[in-house]
Amino acid sequence: MAEKEHQPLPYANGHGQSDAEAGAAAHDAGEQRKKKRTKCFIYIALFVILQLGVIAIFSVTVMKIRTPKFRIRSAHLTSFHAGTPASPSFSGTVNAEFSVKNANFGRYKYKNTTVDFFYKGTPVGQVFVRDSRAGWRSTKKFKVVVDLNLANAQGNPQLASDLNAGVVQITSQARMAGRVELIFVMKKNKSTDMNCNMEIVTATQQIRNIVCK
Repeated sequence: MAEKEHQPLPYANGHGQSDAEAGAAAHDAGEQRKKKRTKCFIYIALFVILQLGVIAIFSVTVMKIRTPKFRIRSAHLTSFHAGTPASPSFSGTVNAEFSVKNANFGRYKYKNTTVDFFYKGTPVGQVFVRDSRAGWRSTKKFKVVVDLNLANAQGNPQLASDLNAGVVQITSQARMAGRVELIFVMKKNKSTDMNCNMEIVTATQQIRNIVCK
């Protein structure tokens, strides 16, 4: 009977092991949930950062409004008559191709514009550009005819020297007003300036060195 009283209980250690295993399993499950939550937070943070990056790139590329460029692409003379150094004057007709370059992700609607031509600050010609539009990231091209004339050169003593050298410098200036319609949701007024220089070679009646800023 004494031996039976001192025998180990068969189920006591079994219950102890089961409790320990259950505790370890619960701890592991908690660690797994913690890791999953951490991963979830990391994925959310990465997604937010990615979205902010996309918005930033979108704002500096697509949504950025750029100033259109109004330029003279080419020009040639159809007629030109020059005076003499003793009686300096000139007149002629220029066929020119203008362009409005629009780099925006939206069309540019420009208003009626007057382009003035000068010789050493003296007006020598003018041309009228009708209102129109340049499409998304495109260049609008159109041709104009300009009559140049400087009959009285008393205020420009340099003309006699230029005619003698055979090169007459002409400048063109204009301010074109318009509006950029960005992806049909945002509209902003935007003006652009033309400031071009060119040279008329009297001997060959050609126009060279067209430079626009």
